[in-house]
Amino acid sequence: MQRYFIYFAYDGTAYHGWQIQPNGISVQEVLQDALSKILRRKTEVVGAGRTDTGVHARLMVAHFDHPETIDGPQLTYRLNRLLPSDISINKVVAVEETMHARFSAKWRTYRYYVHTCKVPFLRHYSYETPYALDYELMAKGAERITHHEDFAAFCKSGADNKTTLCAVRACKWVQTSGHSWYFEITANRFLRNMVRATVGTLFLLGRHKISLTDLERILDEGNRSHAGESMPPHALFLEDIEY
Repeated sequence: MQRYFIYFAYDGTAYHGWQIQPNGISVQEVLQDALSKILRRKTEVVGAGRTDTGVHARLMVAHFDHPETIDGPQLTYRLNRLLPSDISINKVVAVEETMHARFSAKWRTYRYYVHTCKVPFLRHYSYETPYALDYELMAKGAERITHHEDFAAFCKSGADNKTTLCAVRACKWVQTSGHSWYFEITANRFLRNMVRATVGTLFLLGRHKISLTDLERILDEGNRSHAGESMPPHALFLEDIEY
């Protein structure tokens, strides 16, 4: 068997997340069906991670195994012809059999996009905040997050995580225009709803509802009910995966 990595992107609006679900269509299901049709054998793909309902990916990676040599560019072309317009394949490449889309990934980067005034062209992929936010204070809060390892406070209740420890390499706010920002976080792994809960908590900080000391306390205590709300999914993008 030869292992292959698929590098691709998708608009998650129409999907119940990446992982196959019993009650809704997923990106994984659509990709597997297309791949199985082209290769003429049932083919399962393993993704680099999960994205929730409505979350997008500028870069997702998945692997599959096949008994024959595959022409990567040709398969890329055929997949793009068959897949719906909200999923696009960048490339298909052969990798060592020890490579694993999920477990071999070293770092993952997410961005949450925010705009501060009504812009019709941003509404599907960025969150319009109704609040005046102190971005300088939120940047200080983001920097403090990098000094923590346990993110139980930002994990969805009832999630099946074996551990709530994550190594956060970078965490920051970036201004892209007079009315547009994004929050960027890079870590070795993420908990369910972690990024959206992090942004929701930093919003509390930016609205001066909590202080930097409160943020530290929330992280130390690890109680989800003390952190901010989980932000809407449409503004969240999986941006990069590093191997």
